[in-house]
Amino acid sequence: MAMFINDECISCGACEPECPVQAIYDGDEHTMIDPDKCVECVGHFDEPQCVSVCPVDAIHKL
Repeated sequence: MAMFINDECISCGACEPECPVQAIYDGDEHTMIDPDKCVECVGHFDEPQCVSVCPVDAIHKL
């Protein structure tokens, strides 16, 4: 599985530095997550770090 950033994203940049595998990047419309790179922080943290820092709850499981 992978995490997904929906259209509610405000491109604040809070999630990008939290990703241990650099799967988060600036997209055309808003911040995006590369599903081929995302590991949901498994092996790094107990839960996806991007979700815990998102101020608008725009990150969910794909």
